[in-house]
Amino acid sequence: MQIFRYELTVPEEAEDQNGHVNNVEYLRWMQDAAMRHSDETGCTAATNAAGATWVIRTHKIEYLKPAFAGDRVAVITWVSNYRRVLSLRKYRIVRPADKALLAEGETDWVFVDAQKGTLRSIPKEVRNTFELLPQEEEVNVLLK
Repeated sequence: MQIFRYELTVPEEAEDQNGHVNNVEYLRWMQDAAMRHSDETGCTAATNAAGATWVIRTHKIEYLKPAFAGDRVAVITWVSNYRRVLSLRKYRIVRPADKALLAEGETDWVFVDAQKGTLRSIPKEVRNTFELLPQEEEVNVLLK
């Protein structure tokens, strides 16, 4: 599965003192979507079988429009590329009701030996669980 879509309704506790969703919630949604995508494609099982885990090394997010309690939002994610020990995953968070793009982001996930805590090369069995989305196709993600 190349593109994964995770939908949720924003709970009241996600809003902060500014009256809109706290920025930390967007990061939580990104991580939740990545984990669900990984579970669905078999990546989680393949990673566990390899005695490894994935850890976020860096993340970047651009907040474009606010979300509010009660909003239905969709987190759209895909794996953009692999390097030796790293996988780049990208995200778009949208509000389907008005087709508003709320945020865009990306995370660098590193592949780590679960026992030693050291970086490991990503095995073929793990890489093969995701179909990479070519960068030139990313512009079309919201159209699908």
